[in-house]
Amino acid sequence: MSVLVADGALLRTATAAPSHAAGNAQLVARLERLPVTPRLMLLRVIVGIATFFDAYTVLAIAFAMPQLVSEWKLTPTEVGMIISAGYVGQLFGAVLFGSLAEKIGRLKTLFITIVLFVSMDIACLFAWSGVSMMALRFLQGVGTGGEVPVASAYINEFIGAEKRGRFFLLYEVIFPIGLMFAGMAGYFLVPIYGWQAMFIVGLIPSVLTIPLRWFMPESPRWLASKGRIAEADAVVKLLEDDATRRGTVLREPVVRPPDCKAAAGSDWRELFKGIYLKRTLTIWGLWVCVYMINNGLVTWLPTLYKQVFQLPLQTSLAYGWMTSGVGVIASIVCALWIDKVGRKPWYAAAFLFGAMPLLMLAWLGATSATEILILATAAYAVLQTIAFSLYLYSAELYPRVYARSAPALAVRGCGQGRRLVRFWSARSSRTWVSSMSSLRLRRSRLLAGSLRCYSQSRRRGGSLRICRHKAGSHVHRDEDVTPRNWQFRSPNTRHLRP
Repeated sequence: MSVLVADGALLRTATAAPSHAAGNAQLVARLERLPVTPRLMLLRVIVGIATFFDAYTVLAIAFAMPQLVSEWKLTPTEVGMIISAGYVGQLFGAVLFGSLAEKIGRLKTLFITIVLFVSMDIACLFAWSGVSMMALRFLQGVGTGGEVPVASAYINEFIGAEKRGRFFLLYEVIFPIGLMFAGMAGYFLVPIYGWQAMFIVGLIPSVLTIPLRWFMPESPRWLASKGRIAEADAVVKLLEDDATRRGTVLREPVVRPPDCKAAAGSDWRELFKGIYLKRTLTIWGLWVCVYMINNGLVTWLPTLYKQVFQLPLQTSLAYGWMTSGVGVIASIVCALWIDKVGRKPWYAAAFLFGAMPLLMLAWLGATSATEILILATAAYAVLQTIAFSLYLYSAELYPRVYARSAPALAVRGCGQGRRLVRFWSARSSRTWVSSMSSLRLRRSRLLAGSLRCYSQSRRRGGSLRICRHKAGSHVHRDEDVTPRNWQFRSPNTRHLRP
């Protein structure tokens, strides 16, 4: 690195950039060859527990709501606004903490998000009305919305491309398990101890702040991207030593030429330019369609069972728990098979088979709780396979912008925030029955329309394109972007398999 001195100021010359990029590429190559060690498994477990209770916190209000409706005499509009407040907060949290994670690091940001949603969990215990609960849930949503995308980035940046798919998806299974655990806690605790018990259980993540802050390393890819090569080297060496102590023979690192343009950084406008425009719009469409249906189902069903069909509180909570449990099973099946089937074929089939139970439910009229339990659960389980794997698929579509830039992390979180759309339909409802019928009709139409648009996009020969870098020029080709046809070789460039 050469340095010029002028008027007492140090001016770094352009030679610093190639040196920094080369060191970054070397560290990435060393990371790519590492196996999945017990240390990496421990990192996944610790961050996974935080994500587990993030999911629990998101859904806790759904299983507290049946009792709150009776205690606070809430109207359907007020219920919809309380539930929506958390998702609006997630939108703001994803944008805020996604950007912050690029500036101060993954671990510090995770620490802040956990402290925020745990402190708001304590505050929810003292809520006295629908308005106070709505405000507290909004602030809690800011924390939960920031935790998920940052945690996903943190886990992704420790694992090589060849092992990333299954490793990350098995981590993502933790989220639907957290949703199921919320149902279990509601079933066993709420009828006995009241709705406050749901928020008391949510305090458990506070014990994670100690290992998260002091015993876990910062992401080496983030450190390298900030020029902190020595610190990144120490983290990578720790992982290498952990692998060699267990008898693993590490192959020589294959260093890929650094992409200087990617290293220079990016901003949010790149998401709406060139080949990224269609990807961004497609991903947003997937996020909105899937989460509008699934989170609408899993958060409203317990209250609808109790208020519309007059089921006992414990039975209503049990039915909601069953729906979440079946979603976990579907997520595990997806994690084990989606790499073999491919993302696009799996998603197209899931939209098709997920729409069928909802259309049947609309045709039958949803006249009994049993019909809703069976058919809504079937639709939720199928669509859950899309919902939980979208984090990985979204990152895979942005080899340069998405994996490293703060705006890209925010877009991933914005997909969560768009879940709030389906709740506002309840605001204009005057009775629970009319609200349920309106939601059911809109879900059916939305799924049918999204499936038709998605199929047309696939018949046009692939709307998502892969940018191949050759000798400093960009050659754009329409390719299938499923994992069977490509894989990451570095965080900045994607190379097609022969």
